[in-house]
Amino acid sequence: MVQPANASALTRAERRTRVETIQLGKVTVTRVVEFSGPVGLTSRQFFPESPKELWEENRDWLSPDFWKPSTDMVNSALQTWVLRSEGRTILIDTGAGNDKFRPYAKQWQYMDTDFLRRLARAGVRPQDVDVVVNTHLHNDHVGWNTRREGRDWVPTFPNATYLIPKIEFDFWNPQGPVRPKYWQGNQNVWEDSVLPVHEAGLVKLWEGSYTLDSSLELRLAAGHTPGSSVIRLESGRDRAVFIGDLLHTPLQLEHPEFNSCFEEDEKMALATRRRELEWAADHRALVLPAHLPGHGAAEVERDGSNFKIKDWAGFSRS
Repeated sequence: MVQPANASALTRAERRTRVETIQLGKVTVTRVVEFSGPVGLTSRQFFPESPKELWEENRDWLSPDFWKPSTDMVNSALQTWVLRSEGRTILIDTGAGNDKFRPYAKQWQYMDTDFLRRLARAGVRPQDVDVVVNTHLHNDHVGWNTRREGRDWVPTFPNATYLIPKIEFDFWNPQGPVRPKYWQGNQNVWEDSVLPVHEAGLVKLWEGSYTLDSSLELRLAAGHTPGSSVIRLESGRDRAVFIGDLLHTPLQLEHPEFNSCFEEDEKMALATRRRELEWAADHRALVLPAHLPGHGAAEVERDGSNFKIKDWAGFSRS
């Protein structure tokens, strides 16, 4: 396990807001945390089919970063991955954002964080961002797409291209024919975090796959939502997959047979999660989910027909 030498001297609050960078081939990856802590869901509320015994059997490493046994509450993180590749600055997902009205997602309602200041500590000003990747359009992945300016919502990153899968854009469009399972929890997201960047002409809709550069490729990874996507990184000898919401707890790295309560298509989510973990194990790739606290990412290897965690990423525990 790689850990910064001074990490043990940091308070937990300092670790939660720490900005750190690792190198993967020619790509630098910086972790910028917006939130880390409990999100009001017990282990079986979050993962309905996961047995209580499984959590207890793994409490020695799930606690305290990922799960609190005394309350059975699951910890989660909102974080943006900042990639610098081939001269461009790329953000993967933009968290919950500030000042957003979320009547059915109280955890993210009217947040007031210094996220943009943390981005600045990572050397990123809003005008410096070239690309924003929204892996999907849930409320906790698009919030900083926009910021409030007076009574209006304006693009936070005015010079960026916002990459959104076309199928995902169409799925959440209120004028479309489908009502998503999570439509209440995502109330107002289209209006305050998606439509403003689209109307500003900053959105590029893509289908199938999309090549960012020689090291980075976007691929559809349906299940969690119809247009969920992952970003595969291949640079030099290093491999990684930014896996979005295909998993929400590191327990799913070793037990991918358990879904979260937020899947639009449970059967497809299971198949897609296993497919991406197989690729990661076979290519010795780092798996970087959207919501893991602690070290935030891990490398997995095959363990019979399943997987096990081989090592944690080189970020200090959030």
